[in-house]
Amino acid sequence: MLRWRGVDDVPADWGRCVLTIGVFDGVHRGHQQLIGRAVAAARRRRVPCVLMTFDPHPMEVVRPGSHPAQLTTLTRRAELAEELGVDVFCVMPFTADFMKYTPERYTREILVERLHVAEVVVGQNFTYGRKAAGDVATLADDGRRFGFTVDAVSLVGEDALTFSSTYARACVDAGDVRAACDALGRYHRIEGHVVHGFGRGRGLGFPTANIQPPQYAAIPADGVYAAWFMVLSGGGQFGTLVAGERMPAAVSVGTNPTFSGKERTVEAFVLEGEPDLYGKYVALDFVEHLRPMLKFDSVDELVKAVDDDVAKTRAVLAAES
Repeated sequence: MLRWRGVDDVPADWGRCVLTIGVFDGVHRGHQQLIGRAVAAARRRRVPCVLMTFDPHPMEVVRPGSHPAQLTTLTRRAELAEELGVDVFCVMPFTADFMKYTPERYTREILVERLHVAEVVVGQNFTYGRKAAGDVATLADDGRRFGFTVDAVSLVGEDALTFSSTYARACVDAGDVRAACDALGRYHRIEGHVVHGFGRGRGLGFPTANIQPPQYAAIPADGVYAAWFMVLSGGGQFGTLVAGERMPAAVSVGTNPTFSGKERTVEAFVLEGEPDLYGKYVALDFVEHLRPMLKFDSVDELVKAVDDDVAKTRAVLAAES
């Protein structure tokens, strides 16, 4: 799959394409419907399917400091898009200047003059241009002027639930990783580098990998979780990251109140083996919430609780295998 940083990367001899546009954070089940529709249209027309997303999140530019929790990194979004059949993953830098584009300029300069769209596939609630002045009707009008069609897709599931990144974030924030999985169509994942922590887990017989997620990552609510742990390898912001063997892990999210901790951390006790993980880039796929974060009266009580967490993690993940 081609990866473009903005439309300046579009080749001079670029032909026509089918385009789908959105932030696509999470690439949830609604996004998957949308992307699937665009891929199918591209195959019918025998042209490439292009997915356009934005970086940073538009909210951070429109209202600085309002960046929502991020369900997927750009690299993860590209990987998921490629799995769905997308041919080109285009990341548009969302700048203060880009934010001021009128809908007409947006369509003419980007969709028509640079990407040569034959068809645009968007959600029914799609808006674009300065102050979100453009919508599906506006885009369809422009399509009739410039010679492309518009397909507006409903993001509603069979159970009448409207799939949205907002809903998926709410599930993650509440620690309901099962519901998040249902909305996303896969386990919620966080990534990050393994950094040095306080070393308490090793002293208790449970050496943990202290994971430092990227800024804005959607981290589940404080508690203990059963998760799959993977070491990722590969290169570049838009390169492909390859997941190694997945290993069962009991994951603690929170401030470690038994030790009067103040810093919120994500620590994974990998149940099989004890590889040297410091500095590695890893992923956690959250499967099930096991219990809330608790303060224990003694270290012995904590160790007993962790033993129980490990047993539950093994049982949960064995059922998922």
